[in-house]
Amino acid sequence: MAEYNKKKTIVIGHKNPDTDSICSAICYAQLKRKLTGEDFEPARAGSVNEETRYVLNYFGVRAPKLVENVKTQVRDIDIRQVPGVNRNISLKKAWNIMQADGVVTLPSVSADGMLEGLITVSDIAKTYLDVLDSSILSKANTQYSNIIETLEGALIVGDEDRYFNEGKVLIAAANPDMMEYYISKNDLVILGNRYESQLCAIEMEAACIIVCEGAAVSMTIKKLAQEHGCTVITTPYDAYTAARLINQSMPICYFMRTENLITFEETDILDEIKDVMASKRHRDFPILDKDGKYKGMISRRNLLGNKGKSLILVDHNERTQAVDGIENARILEIIDHHRLGPIETIAPVYFRNQPLGCTATIIYQMYQEAGVPVEKKIAGLLCSAIISDTLLFRSPTCTEVDKRAGMELAEIAGIQIEDYAKAMFAAGSNLTSKSDEEIFYQDYKRFTAGKVSFGVSQITSLNAPELKELSGRMMPYLKKALESQGVDMLFLMLTNILSESTTLICVGQGAAALVLSVFRSDEEQGVRTEKNDGLVELPGVVSRKKQLVPAIVMKLQE
Repeated sequence: MAEYNKKKTIVIGHKNPDTDSICSAICYAQLKRKLTGEDFEPARAGSVNEETRYVLNYFGVRAPKLVENVKTQVRDIDIRQVPGVNRNISLKKAWNIMQADGVVTLPSVSADGMLEGLITVSDIAKTYLDVLDSSILSKANTQYSNIIETLEGALIVGDEDRYFNEGKVLIAAANPDMMEYYISKNDLVILGNRYESQLCAIEMEAACIIVCEGAAVSMTIKKLAQEHGCTVITTPYDAYTAARLINQSMPICYFMRTENLITFEETDILDEIKDVMASKRHRDFPILDKDGKYKGMISRRNLLGNKGKSLILVDHNERTQAVDGIENARILEIIDHHRLGPIETIAPVYFRNQPLGCTATIIYQMYQEAGVPVEKKIAGLLCSAIISDTLLFRSPTCTEVDKRAGMELAEIAGIQIEDYAKAMFAAGSNLTSKSDEEIFYQDYKRFTAGKVSFGVSQITSLNAPELKELSGRMMPYLKKALESQGVDMLFLMLTNILSESTTLICVGQGAAALVLSVFRSDEEQGVRTEKNDGLVELPGVVSRKKQLVPAIVMKLQE
């Protein structure tokens, strides 16, 4: 139970993650763990593409877990660690536990952790107020150990693990002659130190006698009780007090609620359960794990001031690219190398944004600044991210800082950077087995400029024939995706790494004309543009971040 509410921080990149997004999340989570000793977990907001899969397999690193939304779940709030109790504990013991722990509801939990029922303070109070018949103790199948514990007594004869499950409870206040008329077989008799009364009860085949005021029990009575199978218990209380307390020895299972229990799972979304909680009069609600096992309790009070999941964002800072439910999360840090986007945070955050070609370059700087040695695997992941984002230093986004970091990391990782980059790009270029949808969304990002929204996907490849085949194949899919995405325009960059050029597929009203108007002014500088049914050839354009998107945004804002 102690580990259940231990808070962790998720380090996550953008939707449709690329190699930089995933590798930066893994490496920054490790740096934060080393610096703080706290729990930082890398995650991904989408599927792993082939390039990234090659990188992770090459360095023997497991892909981060998939997190499709970060809406506040039950597991993210403070869950009260109310211990589960055995269904056979007495009402008195349940009451004592409630008082000690300051709770009003106790869960009954089986040996294997399954929730069996709930007992509340009002359930216990009801047993005091209700007029119960004299056979209620046996109807409740009360264990003798409960009776002994409740009466603070001692077992003289019998087995405390046996149950009182027949007969009624009575007080032997009359003389022995009269007792014969109201004691029946299997009754439980509360009496004093009179030998005759004890003897009479045993001879009338009482199931149990309780001797009050700490009176001694003679050897003769002990022997007779053993012969008749009669349990003998002594208590320091007087007969009145013992009679008043004995009902508290009944097991909670006789009174607890076992049907139509309202429970929640630890993965339930808070927004979806609030109305349920508000519509019920219950104070507390049990929480179960995915296997149905009891984990703790929550009340409406737990929902007040909840902070949601703690996140660190890497390789993006725009809400449209963030994992679903970001508005419910508590963002602690943002590490990025892109333009500033409209993302809002609940509180001030640590925000590091540098005009570099790759987020991994920034992460490498942070390792160096903290004096934390970069392990071989971490160096390999960071280097791979830089290779991917800068197209092995060919992209206009690449800086000398990126190139120097990439070369240093390649040496630490023990890779020949040119050969490794070719193999990595080749793995990412293998699109033959992928569907149109998988190809389009493997590196897709959404942007907004004023009232216009648009999406840009990019495929980088060494395989010119494959890119040419895609330029004819993907147009119908983009027209279909335009409707489902709810944007005004869609673009697919088919970027040839070797020729450092892009064929741009444009879909949406005025999309191709917009691109032509943006790049026509560059014709004098050698940029050639051609339009052919939504296809625009862009020699020298390889960067979505630095070349295509800023130009489109500026044109739309004119």
